[in-house]
Amino acid sequence: MKLHPAVFLDRDGTLIEQVHHLVDPSKVRLIPGAADAVTRLRAAGYRIVLVTNQSVIGRGLLTEEGLNSVHAEMSKQLAALGTHVDRIYFCPVAPTVSDPRLVEHPDRKPGPGMLWRAAEEHQLDLSRSWMIGDAVSDVLAGRNAGVGGTIGVRTGYGAQLDAEDPAMDYLVDDLLAAAELIAKLQTDPSGASASPQSNEA
Repeated sequence: MKLHPAVFLDRDGTLIEQVHHLVDPSKVRLIPGAADAVTRLRAAGYRIVLVTNQSVIGRGLLTEEGLNSVHAEMSKQLAALGTHVDRIYFCPVAPTVSDPRLVEHPDRKPGPGMLWRAAEEHQLDLSRSWMIGDAVSDVLAGRNAGVGGTIGVRTGYGAQLDAEDPAMDYLVDDLLAAAELIAKLQTDPSGASASPQSNEA
């Protein structure tokens, strides 16, 4: 069985603009360059899997049908720019604590459950995959799942990320910069060992 590399993406603040407890599809906005990033990653042979914590469902602010409407709008905007994500996984569980490093539920990031399930269901090679997000919980989910590399982005809540955080291999400006970094490392793998927690795309 052939296993495929994947790029796991956080949604809010990474692929689309950060909106606190997003429930209205009309407020969905792709982050500039994000669609181009997805296109580049797909062209490089990666499956694109969205993994998103959606406590709005657990909090009673949105139904699963409503979430589907939000994702339909996101997908529509991506399609208009000639690209798409391969799969979307979400965790509806609302947190009871605010610690982004604590695994309260296996599926809720920083838990690795969504990534593990995607890998099993779609024959993904986690060791050759990446996790990209704007929060510690995102990169930790990747680390806990055993992905080959983690990248933090400064969009969304990413301005609060610490480049020296051991959960993160690289910190770059945005998703497009992350895609460019992955392409660069794919071409020159030796660059991966040169500067972990790098600020350079």
